[in-house]
Amino acid sequence: MRRLSLVLAAAAALGIAACSDKKQPPVAAAPSVADSADQILVTTHYLLTNDGIKRGDLTADTAFILGQGTRFDLRKAHVVFTTETGAPQGTMDGNRGTYNTQMQVMEGWGNVIVRTPDGRTLKTPHATYNQILHTIVSDTNYTITRGNDTQSGIGFTYNQTTGSFKCLKACGGNFSVALPAK
Repeated sequence: MRRLSLVLAAAAALGIAACSDKKQPPVAAAPSVADSADQILVTTHYLLTNDGIKRGDLTADTAFILGQGTRFDLRKAHVVFTTETGAPQGTMDGNRGTYNTQMQVMEGWGNVIVRTPDGRTLKTPHATYNQILHTIVSDTNYTITRGNDTQSGIGFTYNQTTGSFKCLKACGGNFSVALPAK
Protein backbone atom coordinates (compact mmCIF):
# COMPACT_ATOMS: atom_id res chain seq x y z
CA MET A 1 0.00 0.00 0.00
CA ARG A 2 2.83 2.30 0.88
CA ARG A 3 4.42 1.53 -2.46
CA LEU A 4 1.19 2.45 -4.28
CA SER A 5 1.05 5.75 -2.36
CA LEU A 6 4.61 6.57 -3.40
CA VAL A 7 3.83 5.76 -7.05
CA LEU A 8 0.70 7.93 -6.95
CA ALA A 9 2.59 10.77 -5.28
CA ALA A 10 5.35 10.56 -7.90
CA ALA A 11 2.77 10.56 -10.73
CA ALA A 12 1.03 13.58 -9.20
CA ALA A 13 4.34 15.43 -8.88
CA LEU A 14 5.14 14.69 -12.53
CA GLY A 15 1.66 15.87 -13.55
CA ILE A 16 2.06 19.12 -11.64
CA ALA A 17 5.52 19.66 -13.13
CA ALA A 18 4.13 19.03 -16.62
CA CYS A 19 1.29 21.52 -16.04
CA SER A 20 3.67 24.21 -14.88
CA ASP A 21 5.68 24.11 -18.12
CA LYS A 22 5.94 27.72 -19.34
CA LYS A 23 6.22 26.80 -23.03
CA GLN A 24 3.18 27.81 -25.04
CA PRO A 25 1.92 25.70 -27.92
CA PRO A 26 2.65 27.09 -31.38
CA VAL A 27 0.08 29.60 -32.61
CA ALA A 28 -1.31 29.26 -36.10
CA ALA A 29 -0.68 32.18 -38.46
CA ALA A 30 -3.49 34.71 -38.86
CA PRO A 31 -5.87 33.93 -41.72
CA SER A 32 -5.05 35.60 -45.01
CA VAL A 33 -7.04 36.47 -48.11
CA ALA A 34 -5.42 33.47 -49.82
CA ASP A 35 -7.30 31.17 -47.40
CA SER A 36 -10.68 32.18 -48.86
CA ALA A 37 -9.74 32.96 -52.47
CA ASP A 38 -11.60 31.13 -55.22
CA GLN A 39 -8.53 31.53 -57.43
CA ILE A 40 -5.07 33.07 -57.10
CA LEU A 41 -3.57 34.64 -60.22
CA VAL A 42 0.04 35.72 -60.59
CA THR A 43 0.97 38.53 -63.03
CA THR A 44 -2.62 39.51 -63.81
CA HIS A 45 -3.95 41.61 -66.70
CA TYR A 46 -7.66 42.53 -66.69
CA LEU A 47 -9.59 44.77 -69.11
CA LEU A 48 -11.96 47.25 -67.46
CA THR A 49 -15.11 47.56 -69.55
CA ASN A 50 -18.39 49.43 -69.26
CA ASP A 51 -21.26 48.13 -71.43
CA GLY A 52 -18.72 46.34 -73.60
CA ILE A 53 -16.56 49.43 -74.12
CA LYS A 54 -12.97 49.25 -72.90
CA ARG A 55 -12.33 51.88 -70.20
CA GLY A 56 -8.93 50.78 -68.98
CA ASP A 57 -6.33 48.14 -68.23
CA LEU A 58 -5.66 46.72 -64.77
CA THR A 59 -2.46 44.83 -64.00
CA ALA A 60 -1.25 43.40 -60.70
CA ASP A 61 1.54 41.21 -59.38
CA THR A 62 -1.02 38.98 -57.64
CA ALA A 63 -4.82 38.83 -57.72
CA PHE A 64 -6.94 36.90 -55.25
CA ILE A 65 -10.33 36.25 -56.84
CA LEU A 66 -13.17 36.27 -54.29
CA GLY A 67 -16.97 36.14 -54.25
CA GLN A 68 -17.29 33.86 -57.28
CA GLY A 69 -15.30 36.20 -59.49
CA THR A 70 -16.97 39.46 -58.39
CA ARG A 71 -14.14 40.83 -56.23
CA PHE A 72 -10.40 41.02 -56.84
CA ASP A 73 -7.93 41.63 -54.01
CA LEU A 74 -4.77 42.90 -55.70
CA ARG A 75 -1.10 43.35 -54.81
CA LYS A 76 1.02 45.98 -56.62
CA ALA A 77 -1.92 47.19 -58.70
CA HIS A 78 -1.58 49.48 -61.73
CA VAL A 79 -4.53 50.87 -63.73
CA VAL A 80 -4.51 52.79 -67.01
CA PHE A 81 -7.78 54.72 -67.49
CA THR A 82 -9.16 55.63 -70.93
CA THR A 83 -12.24 57.36 -72.29
CA GLU A 84 -14.86 55.52 -74.34
CA THR A 85 -12.89 56.52 -77.45
CA GLY A 86 -9.61 55.20 -76.05
CA ALA A 87 -8.04 58.56 -75.16
CA PRO A 88 -5.86 58.40 -72.02
CA GLN A 89 -7.44 59.65 -68.78
CA GLY A 90 -4.62 58.84 -66.38
CA THR A 91 -3.12 56.08 -64.27
CA MET A 92 -3.41 54.85 -60.70
CA ASP A 93 -0.85 52.77 -58.78
CA GLY A 94 -1.05 51.32 -55.28
CA ASN A 95 0.66 48.76 -53.09
CA ARG A 96 -2.69 47.03 -52.59
CA GLY A 97 -6.06 47.33 -54.25
CA THR A 98 -9.51 45.85 -54.60
CA TYR A 99 -11.77 45.80 -57.62
CA ASN A 100 -15.49 45.02 -57.42
CA THR A 101 -16.74 43.90 -60.85
CA GLN A 102 -20.43 44.39 -59.95
CA MET A 103 -20.04 47.93 -58.61
CA GLN A 104 -17.17 48.77 -61.00
CA VAL A 105 -15.24 50.35 -58.14
CA MET A 106 -11.49 50.12 -57.58
CA GLU A 107 -9.80 51.10 -54.34
CA GLY A 108 -6.08 51.58 -53.84
CA TRP A 109 -4.14 51.59 -50.55
CA GLY A 110 -0.55 52.29 -49.66
CA ASN A 111 1.41 54.87 -51.63
CA VAL A 112 -1.39 55.50 -54.12
CA ILE A 113 -0.21 57.63 -57.03
CA VAL A 114 -2.64 59.01 -59.62
CA ARG A 115 -1.26 60.68 -62.75
CA THR A 116 -3.48 62.70 -65.09
CA PRO A 117 -2.83 63.47 -68.78
CA ASP A 118 -2.39 67.19 -68.01
CA GLY A 119 0.68 66.44 -65.87
CA ARG A 120 -0.80 66.41 -62.36
CA THR A 121 0.49 63.81 -59.87
CA LEU A 122 -1.63 63.01 -56.83
CA LYS A 123 -0.23 61.08 -53.85
CA THR A 124 -2.43 59.71 -51.06
CA PRO A 125 -2.61 56.66 -48.78
CA HIS A 126 -6.07 55.72 -50.13
CA ALA A 127 -8.19 56.51 -53.18
CA THR A 128 -11.39 55.10 -54.71
CA TYR A 129 -12.10 55.06 -58.45
CA ASN A 130 -15.71 54.70 -59.60
CA GLN A 131 -15.69 53.47 -63.18
CA ILE A 132 -19.36 54.31 -63.80
CA LEU A 133 -19.21 57.88 -62.43
CA HIS A 134 -15.65 58.50 -63.73
CA THR A 135 -14.58 59.87 -60.34
CA ILE A 136 -11.63 59.42 -58.01
CA VAL A 137 -12.28 60.32 -54.36
CA SER A 138 -10.57 60.07 -50.99
CA ASP A 139 -11.26 61.13 -47.43
CA THR A 140 -7.64 61.15 -46.28
CA ASN A 141 -4.62 63.41 -46.72
CA TYR A 142 -3.26 64.06 -50.20
CA THR A 143 -0.72 66.09 -52.12
CA ILE A 144 -1.12 67.03 -55.76
CA THR A 145 1.66 68.55 -57.83
CA ARG A 146 1.96 69.96 -61.32
CA GLY A 147 5.27 71.54 -62.20
CA ASN A 148 6.15 73.88 -59.30
CA ASP A 149 2.53 74.05 -58.10
CA THR A 150 1.55 72.05 -55.03
CA GLN A 151 -1.80 71.57 -53.34
CA SER A 152 -2.56 69.52 -50.24
CA GLY A 153 -5.51 68.84 -48.04
CA ILE A 154 -7.70 66.20 -46.48
CA GLY A 155 -10.16 64.55 -48.82
CA PHE A 156 -10.87 65.32 -52.47
CA THR A 157 -13.11 64.55 -55.42
CA TYR A 158 -11.84 64.44 -58.99
CA ASN A 159 -14.13 64.07 -62.00
CA GLN A 160 -12.31 62.55 -64.97
CA THR A 161 -14.94 63.67 -67.46
CA THR A 162 -14.83 67.37 -66.60
CA GLY A 163 -11.30 67.46 -65.13
CA SER A 164 -12.64 69.25 -62.04
CA PHE A 165 -10.83 68.78 -58.74
CA LYS A 166 -12.24 69.77 -55.34
CA CYS A 167 -10.45 69.74 -51.99
CA LEU A 168 -12.75 68.89 -49.06
CA LYS A 169 -10.90 70.42 -46.05
CA ALA A 170 -7.59 71.79 -44.76
CA CYS A 171 -6.83 72.93 -48.31
CA GLY A 172 -3.60 74.75 -48.99
CA GLY A 173 -0.57 74.97 -51.20
CA ASN A 174 1.30 77.23 -53.56
CA PHE A 175 -0.02 77.88 -57.05
CA SER A 176 1.13 80.06 -59.87
CA VAL A 177 -1.72 82.15 -61.26
CA ALA A 178 -1.64 83.77 -64.68
CA LEU A 179 -2.93 87.34 -64.43
CA PRO A 180 -4.46 89.02 -67.48
CA ALA A 181 -2.29 91.61 -69.20
CA LYS A 182 -3.45 95.26 -69.07
